[in-house]
Amino acid sequence: MRFLSRSSSSPLALGPFSVWLSLPQLITWGSVFYTFSLLMQPLETELGMSRAESSLAFSLALLAEGAMAYAVGRWIDAGHERWVMSLGSVWIGLGLLGHSFVQSAAGFYMAWIWLGLGMAATLYTPAFAVVTRRFAQDFRRAIITLTFLGGLASTVFIPLFAWCMDLWGWRHALWALAALQFAVCLPLHMVLLKDAPRPHDVSRAALTDSHSGLQEARVSVREHLGRSPFWLLAVFMVLTMAVASALPAHMIALLQELGLTPAWVIAVPAAIGVIQVLGRLVLFVFERHWDVHTANRWITGFIPMSLLVLLLAGFHPMGAMVFVLLFGLGNGMITIVKGTALTQYVSREHVGHLNGLMGIPTALARAAAPLVVGLLWSPTTGYTTALWCLLGLSLLATAALWIAQKNALKQP
Repeated sequence: MRFLSRSSSSPLALGPFSVWLSLPQLITWGSVFYTFSLLMQPLETELGMSRAESSLAFSLALLAEGAMAYAVGRWIDAGHERWVMSLGSVWIGLGLLGHSFVQSAAGFYMAWIWLGLGMAATLYTPAFAVVTRRFAQDFRRAIITLTFLGGLASTVFIPLFAWCMDLWGWRHALWALAALQFAVCLPLHMVLLKDAPRPHDVSRAALTDSHSGLQEARVSVREHLGRSPFWLLAVFMVLTMAVASALPAHMIALLQELGLTPAWVIAVPAAIGVIQVLGRLVLFVFERHWDVHTANRWITGFIPMSLLVLLLAGFHPMGAMVFVLLFGLGNGMITIVKGTALTQYVSREHVGHLNGLMGIPTALARAAAPLVVGLLWSPTTGYTTALWCLLGLSLLATAALWIAQKNALKQP
Protein backbone atom coordinates (compact mmCIF):
# COMPACT_ATOMS: atom_id res chain seq x y z
CA MET A 1 0.00 0.00 0.00
CA ARG A 2 0.86 3.59 -0.55
CA PHE A 3 0.71 6.02 2.36
CA LEU A 4 3.24 8.71 1.90
CA SER A 5 6.19 10.59 3.32
CA ARG A 6 6.26 14.18 4.50
CA SER A 7 7.51 16.88 2.18
CA SER A 8 7.60 20.65 2.44
CA SER A 9 8.43 21.85 -1.01
CA SER A 10 5.96 24.72 -0.67
CA PRO A 11 7.45 28.06 0.45
CA LEU A 12 4.48 28.44 2.81
CA ALA A 13 3.70 26.01 5.62
CA LEU A 14 0.71 23.71 5.23
CA GLY A 15 -1.69 25.82 7.31
CA PRO A 16 -1.17 29.27 5.74
CA PHE A 17 -0.87 27.85 2.24
CA SER A 18 -4.12 25.87 2.49
CA VAL A 19 -6.02 28.73 4.12
CA TRP A 20 -5.04 31.26 1.46
CA LEU A 21 -5.71 28.78 -1.35
CA SER A 22 -9.17 28.14 0.10
CA LEU A 23 -10.27 31.75 -0.50
CA PRO A 24 -10.43 31.36 -4.32
CA GLN A 25 -12.29 28.10 -3.69
CA LEU A 26 -14.91 29.94 -1.62
CA ILE A 27 -15.35 32.57 -4.33
CA THR A 28 -15.39 30.23 -7.33
CA TRP A 29 -17.72 27.62 -5.84
CA GLY A 30 -20.02 30.41 -4.70
CA SER A 31 -19.83 32.41 -7.95
CA VAL A 32 -20.46 29.51 -10.31
CA PHE A 33 -21.71 26.30 -8.72
CA TYR A 34 -24.13 27.64 -6.11
CA THR A 35 -25.51 30.66 -7.93
CA PHE A 36 -26.99 28.54 -10.73
CA SER A 37 -30.05 27.56 -8.67
CA LEU A 38 -30.82 31.26 -8.15
CA LEU A 39 -30.44 32.01 -11.86
CA MET A 40 -32.77 29.21 -13.02
CA GLN A 41 -36.11 30.91 -12.44
CA PRO A 42 -35.28 34.40 -13.80
CA LEU A 43 -33.67 32.83 -16.89
CA GLU A 44 -36.65 30.52 -17.40
CA THR A 45 -38.98 33.52 -17.25
CA GLU A 46 -36.87 35.79 -19.45
CA LEU A 47 -35.89 33.23 -22.08
CA GLY A 48 -39.06 31.10 -22.01
CA MET A 49 -37.34 27.86 -21.00
CA SER A 50 -38.74 24.84 -19.17
CA ARG A 51 -37.13 23.40 -16.04
CA ALA A 52 -35.51 20.61 -18.06
CA GLU A 53 -34.17 23.13 -20.61
CA SER A 54 -32.65 25.37 -17.94
CA SER A 55 -31.16 22.36 -16.13
CA LEU A 56 -29.39 21.42 -19.36
CA ALA A 57 -27.10 24.47 -19.01
CA PHE A 58 -25.68 23.19 -15.72
CA SER A 59 -25.28 19.72 -17.21
CA LEU A 60 -23.31 21.16 -20.13
CA ALA A 61 -21.04 23.01 -17.70
CA LEU A 62 -20.27 19.81 -15.83
CA LEU A 63 -19.66 17.96 -19.09
CA ALA A 64 -17.22 20.65 -20.22
CA GLU A 65 -15.46 20.48 -16.86
CA GLY A 66 -14.98 16.73 -17.20
CA ALA A 67 -13.77 16.99 -20.78
CA MET A 68 -11.00 19.32 -19.62
CA ALA A 69 -10.08 17.34 -16.50
CA TYR A 70 -7.46 15.02 -18.02
CA ALA A 71 -5.51 17.85 -19.64
CA VAL A 72 -5.61 19.86 -16.41
CA GLY A 73 -4.43 16.87 -14.39
CA ARG A 74 -1.49 16.26 -16.71
CA TRP A 75 -0.48 19.93 -16.64
CA ILE A 76 -0.54 19.97 -12.85
CA ASP A 77 1.46 16.73 -12.60
CA ALA A 78 3.98 18.37 -14.93
CA GLY A 79 4.40 21.28 -12.50
CA HIS A 80 2.30 23.94 -14.28
CA GLU A 81 -0.21 24.46 -11.46
CA ARG A 82 0.37 28.22 -11.22
CA TRP A 83 -0.63 28.94 -14.81
CA VAL A 84 -3.46 26.42 -14.84
CA MET A 85 -5.28 27.94 -11.85
CA SER A 86 -4.40 31.57 -12.65
CA LEU A 87 -5.66 31.35 -16.22
CA GLY A 88 -8.67 29.46 -14.88
CA SER A 89 -9.59 32.47 -12.73
CA VAL A 90 -9.35 34.77 -15.75
CA TRP A 91 -11.46 32.34 -17.77
CA ILE A 92 -14.19 32.22 -15.07
CA GLY A 93 -14.21 36.01 -14.77
CA LEU A 94 -14.66 36.44 -18.52
CA GLY A 95 -17.37 33.78 -18.52
CA LEU A 96 -19.37 35.55 -15.81
CA LEU A 97 -19.12 38.82 -17.73
CA GLY A 98 -20.27 37.09 -20.91
CA HIS A 99 -23.17 35.47 -19.05
CA SER A 100 -24.47 38.91 -18.08
CA PHE A 101 -25.12 39.69 -21.77
CA VAL A 102 -27.04 36.47 -22.56
CA GLN A 103 -30.15 37.09 -24.68
CA SER A 104 -31.08 33.56 -25.83
CA ALA A 105 -31.14 29.96 -24.69
CA ALA A 106 -28.18 29.23 -27.00
CA GLY A 107 -26.19 32.03 -25.39
CA PHE A 108 -27.12 30.70 -21.95
CA TYR A 109 -25.80 27.25 -22.87
CA MET A 110 -22.58 28.67 -24.36
CA ALA A 111 -21.93 30.73 -21.22
CA TRP A 112 -22.17 27.64 -19.03
CA ILE A 113 -20.00 25.53 -21.32
CA TRP A 114 -17.36 28.28 -21.03
CA LEU A 115 -17.74 28.37 -17.23
CA GLY A 116 -17.48 24.57 -17.06
CA LEU A 117 -14.10 24.65 -18.80
CA GLY A 118 -12.94 27.18 -16.20
CA MET A 119 -14.26 25.06 -13.34
CA ALA A 120 -11.92 22.23 -14.39
CA ALA A 121 -8.93 24.50 -13.69
CA THR A 122 -10.12 26.20 -10.50
CA LEU A 123 -12.28 23.99 -8.26
CA TYR A 124 -11.39 21.22 -5.79
CA THR A 125 -9.90 18.65 -8.18
CA PRO A 126 -6.92 20.77 -9.31
CA ALA A 127 -6.54 22.33 -5.85
CA PHE A 128 -6.43 18.89 -4.20
CA ALA A 129 -3.79 17.78 -6.70
CA VAL A 130 -1.74 20.87 -5.84
CA VAL A 131 -1.67 20.25 -2.08
CA THR A 132 -1.16 16.50 -2.56
CA ARG A 133 1.98 17.22 -4.61
CA ARG A 134 3.30 19.80 -2.12
CA PHE A 135 2.57 18.08 1.23
CA ALA A 136 3.40 14.40 0.89
CA GLN A 137 2.55 13.14 4.37
CA ASP A 138 -0.01 15.71 5.44
CA PHE A 139 -1.97 15.92 2.19
CA ARG A 140 -5.19 14.78 3.93
CA ARG A 141 -4.94 17.52 6.57
CA ALA A 142 -4.07 20.03 3.87
CA ILE A 143 -7.20 19.05 1.94
CA ILE A 144 -9.38 19.34 5.06
CA THR A 145 -7.97 22.82 5.73
CA LEU A 146 -8.46 23.80 2.10
CA THR A 147 -12.15 22.89 2.24
CA PHE A 148 -13.02 24.93 5.34
CA LEU A 149 -13.70 28.17 3.45
CA GLY A 150 -14.83 26.33 0.32
CA GLY A 151 -17.52 24.66 2.38
CA LEU A 152 -19.00 28.05 3.25
CA ALA A 153 -19.58 28.93 -0.42
CA SER A 154 -23.33 28.27 -0.29
CA THR A 155 -23.64 30.01 3.08
CA VAL A 156 -21.97 33.16 1.79
CA PHE A 157 -22.96 33.35 -1.85
CA ILE A 158 -26.59 32.16 -1.93
CA PRO A 159 -27.79 35.04 0.30
CA LEU A 160 -25.16 37.43 -1.12
CA PHE A 161 -26.11 36.79 -4.75
CA ALA A 162 -29.84 36.86 -3.90
CA TRP A 163 -29.31 40.29 -2.32
CA CYS A 164 -27.28 41.52 -5.32
CA MET A 165 -29.99 40.29 -7.69
CA ASP A 166 -32.65 42.18 -5.75
CA LEU A 167 -30.47 45.30 -5.71
CA TRP A 168 -29.07 45.36 -9.26
CA GLY A 169 -30.76 42.57 -11.22
CA TRP A 170 -29.14 39.30 -12.19
CA ARG A 171 -27.06 40.75 -15.03
CA HIS A 172 -25.24 43.38 -12.98
CA ALA A 173 -24.94 40.96 -10.05
CA LEU A 174 -22.80 38.76 -12.30
CA TRP A 175 -20.44 41.72 -12.85
CA ALA A 176 -19.71 41.74 -9.11
CA LEU A 177 -18.89 38.03 -9.19
CA ALA A 178 -16.56 38.53 -12.17
CA ALA A 179 -14.76 41.34 -10.32
CA LEU A 180 -13.98 38.94 -7.46
CA GLN A 181 -12.27 36.57 -9.89
CA PHE A 182 -10.02 39.30 -11.27
CA ALA A 183 -9.34 41.13 -8.00
CA VAL A 184 -8.97 38.22 -5.56
CA CYS A 185 -8.68 34.78 -7.17
CA LEU A 186 -6.20 35.66 -9.91
CA PRO A 187 -3.65 37.45 -7.64
CA LEU A 188 -3.82 34.71 -5.00
CA HIS A 189 -3.18 31.95 -7.54
CA MET A 190 -0.30 33.89 -9.09
CA VAL A 191 1.39 34.48 -5.72
CA LEU A 192 0.67 31.22 -3.88
CA LEU A 193 1.48 28.76 -6.64
CA LYS A 194 5.01 29.86 -7.42
CA ASP A 195 7.80 27.28 -7.07
CA ALA A 196 5.73 24.19 -7.81
CA PRO A 197 7.53 20.92 -7.01
CA ARG A 198 9.06 19.20 -10.01
CA PRO A 199 7.66 15.82 -11.14
CA HIS A 200 10.75 13.82 -10.11
CA ASP A 201 10.60 15.35 -6.59
CA VAL A 202 6.99 14.22 -6.24
CA SER A 203 7.86 10.74 -7.51
CA ARG A 204 10.67 10.41 -4.95
CA ALA A 205 8.44 11.57 -2.10
CA ALA A 206 5.76 9.06 -3.07
CA LEU A 207 8.00 6.03 -2.56
CA THR A 208 8.08 6.01 1.24
CA ASP A 209 5.15 5.41 3.53
CA SER A 210 6.02 7.11 6.82
CA HIS A 211 2.88 5.77 8.52
CA SER A 212 3.39 2.07 7.92
CA GLY A 213 6.98 1.89 6.74
CA LEU A 214 5.90 0.26 3.48
CA GLN A 215 7.67 1.06 0.24
CA GLU A 216 5.66 1.85 -2.87
CA ALA A 217 7.30 0.54 -6.00
CA ARG A 218 7.07 2.70 -9.08
CA VAL A 219 3.89 1.71 -10.87
CA SER A 220 2.78 3.18 -14.18
CA VAL A 221 -0.67 4.58 -14.83
CA ARG A 222 -1.33 1.63 -17.15
CA GLU A 223 -0.62 -0.87 -14.35
CA HIS A 224 -3.03 0.94 -12.03
CA LEU A 225 -5.71 0.60 -14.69
CA GLY A 226 -5.35 -3.18 -14.46
CA ARG A 227 -6.18 -3.24 -10.75
CA SER A 228 -9.63 -3.28 -9.16
CA PRO A 229 -9.18 -0.46 -6.59
CA PHE A 230 -8.96 2.22 -9.31
CA TRP A 231 -12.11 1.04 -11.08
CA LEU A 232 -14.09 0.63 -7.87
CA LEU A 233 -13.05 4.10 -6.76
CA ALA A 234 -14.06 5.36 -10.19
CA VAL A 235 -17.57 3.96 -9.57
CA PHE A 236 -17.60 5.58 -6.14
CA MET A 237 -16.47 8.95 -7.52
CA VAL A 238 -18.85 8.94 -10.47
CA LEU A 239 -21.95 8.03 -8.47
CA THR A 240 -21.12 10.31 -5.55
CA MET A 241 -20.47 13.25 -7.84
CA ALA A 242 -23.74 12.59 -9.67
CA VAL A 243 -25.72 12.80 -6.44
CA ALA A 244 -23.78 15.83 -5.23
CA SER A 245 -24.34 17.73 -8.49
CA ALA A 246 -28.00 16.81 -8.88
CA LEU A 247 -29.23 18.28 -5.60
CA PRO A 248 -27.76 21.83 -5.55
CA ALA A 249 -29.22 22.74 -8.93
CA HIS A 250 -32.72 21.83 -7.70
CA MET A 251 -32.37 22.67 -4.00
CA ILE A 252 -34.33 25.93 -4.11
CA ALA A 253 -37.23 24.39 -6.05
CA LEU A 254 -37.22 21.29 -3.82
CA LEU A 255 -37.44 23.35 -0.63
CA GLN A 256 -40.20 25.49 -2.12
CA GLU A 257 -42.20 22.31 -2.71
CA LEU A 258 -41.83 21.47 0.98
CA GLY A 259 -43.86 24.57 1.77
CA LEU A 260 -41.08 26.52 3.47
CA THR A 261 -41.30 30.30 3.58
CA PRO A 262 -39.07 32.30 1.19
CA ALA A 263 -36.72 33.19 4.05
CA TRP A 264 -36.27 29.52 4.95
CA VAL A 265 -35.83 28.57 1.30
CA ILE A 266 -32.72 30.77 1.28
CA ALA A 267 -31.58 29.98 4.83
CA VAL A 268 -31.76 26.17 4.64
CA PRO A 269 -29.36 25.63 1.70
CA ALA A 270 -27.16 28.39 3.07
CA ALA A 271 -26.95 26.42 6.33
CA ILE A 272 -25.58 23.42 4.45
CA GLY A 273 -22.29 25.26 4.04
CA VAL A 274 -21.94 25.82 7.78
CA ILE A 275 -22.75 22.17 8.49
CA GLN A 276 -20.23 21.05 5.86
CA VAL A 277 -17.52 23.04 7.61
CA LEU A 278 -18.61 21.60 10.97
CA GLY A 279 -18.14 18.09 9.59
CA ARG A 280 -14.69 18.95 8.29
CA LEU A 281 -13.77 20.55 11.61
CA VAL A 282 -14.72 17.32 13.39
CA LEU A 283 -12.40 15.44 11.02
CA PHE A 284 -9.60 17.95 11.49
CA VAL A 285 -9.74 17.77 15.29
CA PHE A 286 -10.42 14.09 15.87
CA GLU A 287 -9.15 12.11 12.89
CA ARG A 288 -5.67 11.65 14.39
CA HIS A 289 -7.44 9.54 17.02
CA TRP A 290 -9.42 7.48 14.49
CA ASP A 291 -8.47 4.78 12.04
CA VAL A 292 -8.61 6.60 8.70
CA HIS A 293 -10.05 3.60 6.83
CA THR A 294 -12.87 3.14 9.34
CA ALA A 295 -13.65 6.85 9.10
CA ASN A 296 -13.76 6.65 5.31
CA ARG A 297 -16.33 3.86 5.52
CA TRP A 298 -18.80 5.49 7.91
CA ILE A 299 -18.56 8.92 6.29
CA THR A 300 -20.08 7.52 3.08
CA GLY A 301 -23.27 6.58 4.95
CA PHE A 302 -24.44 10.14 5.66
CA ILE A 303 -25.68 10.94 2.15
CA PRO A 304 -28.01 7.91 1.75
CA MET A 305 -29.27 8.46 5.31
CA SER A 306 -30.13 12.08 4.50
CA LEU A 307 -32.11 11.10 1.40
CA LEU A 308 -33.92 8.32 3.25
CA VAL A 309 -34.95 10.75 6.01
CA LEU A 310 -36.33 13.21 3.45
CA LEU A 311 -38.36 10.49 1.74
CA LEU A 312 -39.66 8.82 4.90
CA ALA A 313 -40.48 12.12 6.59
CA GLY A 314 -43.11 12.72 3.93
CA PHE A 315 -41.54 16.02 2.93
CA HIS A 316 -42.43 17.56 6.27
CA PRO A 317 -40.43 20.76 6.97
CA MET A 318 -38.88 19.10 10.03
CA GLY A 319 -37.69 16.28 7.79
CA ALA A 320 -36.06 18.93 5.61
CA MET A 321 -34.10 20.18 8.61
CA VAL A 322 -32.81 16.69 9.47
CA PHE A 323 -32.02 16.13 5.79
CA VAL A 324 -29.97 19.33 5.67
CA LEU A 325 -28.05 18.31 8.82
CA LEU A 326 -27.18 14.83 7.53
CA PHE A 327 -26.56 15.95 3.95
CA GLY A 328 -24.36 18.83 5.09
CA LEU A 329 -22.25 16.62 7.36
CA GLY A 330 -21.99 13.94 4.70
CA ASN A 331 -21.22 16.28 1.82
CA GLY A 332 -18.62 18.08 3.92
CA MET A 333 -16.73 14.98 4.95
CA ILE A 334 -17.16 12.92 1.80
CA THR A 335 -15.34 15.66 -0.09
CA ILE A 336 -12.27 14.72 1.95
CA VAL A 337 -12.75 11.02 1.16
CA LYS A 338 -13.08 11.77 -2.57
CA GLY A 339 -10.03 14.04 -2.46
CA THR A 340 -7.79 11.49 -0.73
CA ALA A 341 -9.04 8.02 -1.72
CA LEU A 342 -6.98 7.76 -4.92
CA THR A 343 -3.85 8.80 -3.06
CA GLN A 344 -4.51 6.40 -0.19
CA TYR A 345 -5.65 3.36 -2.15
CA VAL A 346 -4.07 3.75 -5.60
CA SER A 347 -1.17 6.20 -6.10
CA ARG A 348 0.00 9.67 -5.13
CA GLU A 349 2.56 9.95 -7.89
CA HIS A 350 -0.10 9.83 -10.63
CA VAL A 351 -3.01 11.42 -8.79
CA GLY A 352 -3.45 14.18 -11.37
CA HIS A 353 -3.49 11.75 -14.30
CA LEU A 354 -5.81 9.30 -12.55
CA ASN A 355 -8.23 12.01 -11.53
CA GLY A 356 -8.15 13.25 -15.10
CA LEU A 357 -9.01 9.80 -16.45
CA MET A 358 -12.19 9.94 -14.38
CA GLY A 359 -13.02 13.32 -15.87
CA ILE A 360 -15.23 12.20 -18.77
CA PRO A 361 -17.29 9.51 -16.96
CA THR A 362 -17.63 11.77 -13.94
CA ALA A 363 -18.66 14.64 -16.19
CA LEU A 364 -21.25 12.50 -17.96
CA ALA A 365 -22.76 11.46 -14.63
CA ARG A 366 -22.67 14.98 -13.19
CA ALA A 367 -24.03 16.44 -16.41
CA ALA A 368 -26.83 13.91 -16.67
CA ALA A 369 -27.89 14.06 -13.03
CA PRO A 370 -29.38 17.60 -12.88
CA LEU A 371 -31.04 17.06 -16.26
CA VAL A 372 -32.49 13.67 -15.28
CA VAL A 373 -33.77 15.07 -11.99
CA GLY A 374 -35.44 17.86 -13.96
CA LEU A 375 -37.01 15.31 -16.31
CA LEU A 376 -38.19 13.11 -13.41
CA TRP A 377 -39.90 16.06 -11.76
CA SER A 378 -43.65 16.23 -12.30
CA PRO A 379 -46.40 18.55 -11.07
CA THR A 380 -48.12 15.69 -9.24
CA THR A 381 -45.24 13.82 -7.55
CA GLY A 382 -42.62 16.60 -7.50
CA TYR A 383 -39.12 15.27 -6.82
CA THR A 384 -40.11 11.97 -5.12
CA THR A 385 -39.08 9.63 -7.97
CA ALA A 386 -35.79 11.45 -8.44
CA LEU A 387 -34.95 11.23 -4.75
CA TRP A 388 -35.49 7.44 -4.71
CA CYS A 389 -33.12 7.14 -7.69
CA LEU A 390 -30.49 9.28 -5.93
CA LEU A 391 -30.81 7.11 -2.82
CA GLY A 392 -30.07 3.98 -4.86
CA LEU A 393 -27.03 5.57 -6.50
CA SER A 394 -25.63 6.71 -3.15
CA LEU A 395 -25.93 3.17 -1.72
CA LEU A 396 -24.08 1.72 -4.72
CA ALA A 397 -21.33 4.34 -4.29
CA THR A 398 -20.92 3.38 -0.63
CA ALA A 399 -20.56 -0.30 -1.51
CA ALA A 400 -17.97 0.46 -4.20
CA LEU A 401 -15.74 2.38 -1.77
CA TRP A 402 -15.94 -0.34 0.86
CA ILE A 403 -14.90 -3.03 -1.64
CA ALA A 404 -12.13 -0.87 -3.13
CA GLN A 405 -10.71 -0.20 0.29
CA LYS A 406 -10.81 -3.90 1.20
CA ASN A 407 -9.05 -4.93 -2.02
CA ALA A 408 -6.42 -2.17 -1.77
CA LEU A 409 -5.49 -3.02 1.81
CA LYS A 410 -4.97 -6.66 0.85
CA GLN A 411 -2.45 -5.78 -1.88
CA PRO A 412 1.23 -6.08 -0.93
